Amino acid sequence: MSKFSGFYKLGVEERLKIVKEQCKLSEDEVKTLVNSGALELDKADRVVENVIGSIHLPLGIATNFVINGTEKVIPMAVEEPSVIAAACRAAKQTLPEGFKAEADESIMIGQIQVIQIEDIEMAMKNLEINKIEVLNKASEFMKHVEQYGCGVRDFEAKALETERGQMIILNFDINVGNAQGANMVNTTLEGVAPTIKKLTEGEVKLRIVTNLATKRKVRASAVWKKDIIGKNIIEGVLDAYEFAKVDIHRCSTHNKGIMNGIDAVAMATGNDWRSVEAGAHSYAAIGNYKPLTHYYKNENGDLVGTIELPLAVATVGPALNSNPTANIALKIMDVKSSQELAMTMACVGLANNFAALSALGTVGIQKGHMKLHARNIAAYAGASTSEEIDKVADILAEEKNFNVDRAKEVLEKIRC
Repeated sequence: MSKFSGFYKLGVEERLKIVKEQCKLSEDEVKTLVNSGALELDKADRVVENVIGSIHLPLGIATNFVINGTEKVIPMAVEEPSVIAAACRAAKQTLPEGFKAEADESIMIGQIQVIQIEDIEMAMKNLEINKIEVLNKASEFMKHVEQYGCGVRDFEAKALETERGQMIILNFDINVGNAQGANMVNTTLEGVAPTIKKLTEGEVKLRIVTNLATKRKVRASAVWKKDIIGKNIIEGVLDAYEFAKVDIHRCSTHNKGIMNGIDAVAMATGNDWRSVEAGAHSYAAIGNYKPLTHYYKNENGDLVGTIELPLAVATVGPALNSNPTANIALKIMDVKSSQELAMTMACVGLANNFAALSALGTVGIQKGHMKLHARNIAAYAGASTSEEIDKVADILAEEKNFNVDRAKEVLEKIRC
């Protein structure tokens, strides 16, 4: 971790040199990063439709993370100033212990909907009696990945009354290993659908994975000691957390702060951040919408923070394989499984949430955020060198005036 001390103070070339050495990157991998990791158009054209180009986000490194006793260097792709800096600062304040994390098996839930059933009781009974047949049929479509620990584990059926009549919903538990798993699950559901139709004598409609992966959850925790962060910050975080617990408007932004970090790692590693968002917020909405994190004081008066949410992420798959930057990001992070990636993401989400609450509960969110944002304003105003950008940003921050017109005035004076 000492190799990354003062990382933010270094120039880009110096940062790349350290990352290359510490993460054992090849010259080609460094060149990919230097060239913005551009996805070649012929490859992009095979990934999505109507391709005309590719778009980029700044890719930064979060340092100071120790997770389950292992030092982690974490790539984050995000356009918002202060997200990476906040994660680094919050992680540093947990040292030397760092974060503890654990993850469930990679179980995704796939759903099959059956409608227009003449005898729903008989249909439910047939599904129960023939459960082994259903599981065996579904398993046929997972044979090619069983060597990776994947496979159909179980299913349950429930009868529902709806405004469009009775229906049966079957939830299949499918281990997808290190993949995100949506395509694997959907293919299996399509394959077993005729068997379901035969047993229920109904019409099979939707066959689709759910993004609410309640059997693929991850949990993480950290302790921020009072002699490091101070009692004022502890009380401020607890006040902010209590606000989020009782007010949905605050809670929405509270959870968004968590996703600042999680989404940034998802983007950097080529993962489906939309499914990650859907799963996180729907999980938070079970019962009443609530914070995904929890804070309390332990017996020593230190602040304990925890997080729990479903995270269906991947370290293998076509989308990742076609994205050179994503593969490099996974190499930098040195994660060996989707579970390890999920644990890392949860720790980053907890760190970003703590950083936001500690600022909100004390000096306010704008002090640090706007100081970093001042660099963007300086560049937008026309500052073209690092020296110009820093000088303009420092003056704007000192004046607490983050106006573009003021930035142009300052830049003009500096150039005179």
